[in-house]
Amino acid sequence: MPIVDLHTHTNKSDGALSPNELIQRALDAKIEVLSITDHDTVCAFDEVEIRGVDGLQIIPGVEFSTQWRTIGIHVLGLNVDLSSESLRSGVTYQSAARQLRAEKIAQRLDSAGIPNALSGAQTIAGSSALGRPHFARFLVDCGAVKNVGQAFRKYLGAGKIGDVKQHWAPLDQIITWINDANGIAVLAHPAKYGLTRTKRIALIDDFHELGGQAIEVISGQQDPALTASLATTVNAKNMLASCGSDFHSPHQPWARLGMPLVLPRECRPVWSAWSELN
Repeated sequence: MPIVDLHTHTNKSDGALSPNELIQRALDAKIEVLSITDHDTVCAFDEVEIRGVDGLQIIPGVEFSTQWRTIGIHVLGLNVDLSSESLRSGVTYQSAARQLRAEKIAQRLDSAGIPNALSGAQTIAGSSALGRPHFARFLVDCGAVKNVGQAFRKYLGAGKIGDVKQHWAPLDQIITWINDANGIAVLAHPAKYGLTRTKRIALIDDFHELGGQAIEVISGQQDPALTASLATTVNAKNMLASCGSDFHSPHQPWARLGMPLVLPRECRPVWSAWSELN
């Protein structure tokens, strides 16, 4: 099995490294197949060679935000056609939704006595897709909190003043955008949404029924028992299995780029659907 990491982020969304820095780090880690899956944007691929470099196959990807039964979830689009009009429409829609959410977060922080949050977060984000991590860093910089973790606990986390309900496209639309771009829709880190096992299976059932084709069986550092459970689920539903570190920064060892991401043997890997990798 090749060394594969199909869930990574650059500074075009909320990652720490530039696209080319990420690729160099992947080469250093001996990764053979890499997908860049920034949040609601494909801007990273304006800077990298899609065909990859010697020893590294680069898979075009994206991570879309959406909701299931009022719960925020993420869907990866892997091996998407970057020239797809459907994909481009999806990115444009999501970018507008992300901007609207950012404006509402800033309004709420202003009402809490923290002005200039939108301009401050945008300055930090630069050309990257604006998100809560940028607001968190702004809150640290302006002295409202001591660290990013406290920013989420006090202002940006679930139930806090900056917890703005997203205006993302619905799940069925997200999957349609990916499928229309000849990609594979993958339910990202299904065990990280705070769901019971019963609700997690219900989510996977709905995702599959709407046209989702794969589940991320391994996401970063993970309990082997959870991996086995997700493998059982993916096989029972005759879906494909994916794996990724969810890499954001070299300073997060629990999501180390290319960290052991070996799928259980009984799983049918998502890359088996890509003839160019067989």
